[in-house]
Amino acid sequence: MTPLAAIDFSKRDEAPLDEASLVREYPQLIKYMGSKAKIINFVAESISSIHDGGVVCDLFSGASSLSGALGAAYPIISNDIQHYSAHIASVYLKPIQDFNVDELYESAKINYCQAKNKIGKDLEYVGFTSLAEFNEIEERNRLLINRNFRHKYHLFLKSYSGTWWSAEQCIWIDAIKQAIDDRIKSKEWGSAEYSLAMSVLMHAMAYTSQGTGHYAQYRDAKTDSSMQDINIYRQKKLQDIFLRKLNQILVWSKNSVIDLKHTITTLDYKDCLARLSGGTVYADPPYAFVHYSRFYHAMETLALYDFPDLQVKGGHVVKGRYREIRHQSPFCIKSQVEGAFVDLFSGIQKSGSNLALSYSHTAMISLEHLLRISERVLKSNFEVWVEELDHKHMTMGRQNDRHREVKELILLARKKK
Repeated sequence: MTPLAAIDFSKRDEAPLDEASLVREYPQLIKYMGSKAKIINFVAESISSIHDGGVVCDLFSGASSLSGALGAAYPIISNDIQHYSAHIASVYLKPIQDFNVDELYESAKINYCQAKNKIGKDLEYVGFTSLAEFNEIEERNRLLINRNFRHKYHLFLKSYSGTWWSAEQCIWIDAIKQAIDDRIKSKEWGSAEYSLAMSVLMHAMAYTSQGTGHYAQYRDAKTDSSMQDINIYRQKKLQDIFLRKLNQILVWSKNSVIDLKHTITTLDYKDCLARLSGGTVYADPPYAFVHYSRFYHAMETLALYDFPDLQVKGGHVVKGRYREIRHQSPFCIKSQVEGAFVDLFSGIQKSGSNLALSYSHTAMISLEHLLRISERVLKSNFEVWVEELDHKHMTMGRQNDRHREVKELILLARKKK
């Protein structure tokens, strides 16, 4: 991705804004905890109220809702330390060139057939008549983690079979990834085409996963009812979902993506702020003690495809099959969260940027505490106020509920003239 060093963002040309059509319609690609997609108009209006020129920097871009919504209105810097986020942002910000869907699929199909021939048919979810038989198939899938494979593209087959996906679906993930990589190696594609295909593969993963939408824990079949529900996802054809979404995204991209010299980075938020000069920052840091690197580790593994060491406890790989080395956000650690906000506000002041900061009344520190930090760091150089919106926040099932009533807050800090 493009480095920010030596770029004077304050001198970029601005796109003419039509306030009535500031937010464009965009396709969502993944299921994402805390996504701002449903309140994007509130976010956009807040940003517009303080924007006085230059870029809009999405400091913690996540599922890149801001790029999707505002990528035709402002030059965007989309930043997130997680690499999967950069791919999604690219779909919304970077125009693509020629893209042959049929050739990609045929290449993936060849890869699939070659890999499929290397494993037994006893991994397929067919012929079972009881919960016990279903779980025997699940276990045979999971035991692939102990098998050695000679072909390079086997990461998901080995690491994730029988967890969120079946072995069959994992073979397709690896096969499609291989076909995508081949187009980069042959220089048939550039980075925009690569990121678009990778993002659609993440979409197919999300909508075939038997979990609740994230990858912190997969479900076990403990009852006939849970078995039947899990089997619905085991039977989904990942390759069909991939192809269907790919064709939709290609049409949207051709009609909607505008080149405003957007920039995509994978930096720590402090490093990103240190390279800014002016503009407006939108910051949506984590609200709670849960780390996004735990909930979305499988997408990061797809993006990196680096065969990571998996976390081990008591001599066994943990059920979540998490990456041993994952990013730990200071915003999710009680002893570090105040210092993280001090660093954020300090970066805003030093860069001369305006700030729209999303937060919630359920967050790690109170709004009153947050305002005291902003007053201490920003001092009298900024005008600071808060906008509120009642909102149903999606929990992705992590607290045995799907939604929770929250008061969505945006702290706005605008430089005084």
